[in-house]
Amino acid sequence: MSAGLAALLDDVAVLARAAAASVDDVAAGASRASVKAAGVIVDDAAVTPRYVTGFKPERELPMIRRIAIGSLRNKLLFILPVALILSEFVDWLLTPILMVGGAYLCFEGAEKLWELVNPKHHAQESSVSEQGEQQEDQMVSSAIRTDFILSAEIMVISLNEVEDEPFLSRTLILIAVAFAITALVYGVVALIVKMDDVGLNLAKTREGAGASFGRGLVKAMPIVLSVLSKVGIAAMLWVGGHILLVGIDELGWHFPYEEVHHLEEDVGGGVLGWFVNTGASAILGIVVGAIVVAVMHVVHHRRSAAH
Repeated sequence: MSAGLAALLDDVAVLARAAAASVDDVAAGASRASVKAAGVIVDDAAVTPRYVTGFKPERELPMIRRIAIGSLRNKLLFILPVALILSEFVDWLLTPILMVGGAYLCFEGAEKLWELVNPKHHAQESSVSEQGEQQEDQMVSSAIRTDFILSAEIMVISLNEVEDEPFLSRTLILIAVAFAITALVYGVVALIVKMDDVGLNLAKTREGAGASFGRGLVKAMPIVLSVLSKVGIAAMLWVGGHILLVGIDELGWHFPYEEVHHLEEDVGGGVLGWFVNTGASAILGIVVGAIVVAVMHVVHHRRSAAH
């Protein structure tokens, strides 16, 4: 009896060690995959604040929470199952699907860029705070759609990083990545958006250096949010263009990617090389985005004329 119990305990210990090793493997894989996708994570954090800028302060956190829930739903219910299935059976489809998403990001970025450089068009729009609950729903939906593309890029990059892992390990790693990245991105977004309220509270409840720091935050945050809004537009163009640049190379047309790679080498790689790659991707994003915007405007005008 005691021998049987000892054997059972040995088996439990072996299983426990295996489970612990599996957890360690999943944690290590999730960490490795998250680091690989860091560039897109930064872009995601830069893009989102512009969707809640201009709304009443009490609506900002609820909007961010809705976007975060939508982002997690995107990752777990749509992107993860499709990515895993495609990677198992038709992995060649992942690149074209990502490129469609990249073209959408280029379109979004080019459209926002057009609004910035066309004051007449921008002046005709009412402020978001005046447009009420319907506009809030529209902005949240738009943010979730944009997040879908960025999330797909993050998850596919993460998947590529752990493609040699067994299917179950890959699934657990990507689930861990989905939760970790969503918490990180939208935690940072919430911190950025509410920083002016923190400053206002410091200015009212503190004295001396604390109050001065609070007033400084209040003055600085509109500038920070304005800069982030523009960074978000640039990020959509850059990420969308980069998806297309890499996708074109993977589909067999190597010339554009190779030329950019040669330019990176000419400047010595490193930070300068990153700027070269980013600039080339952004230019491609602007060109593709402008074409899509022009086509969409023509379609819109024809539909309006038909009615």
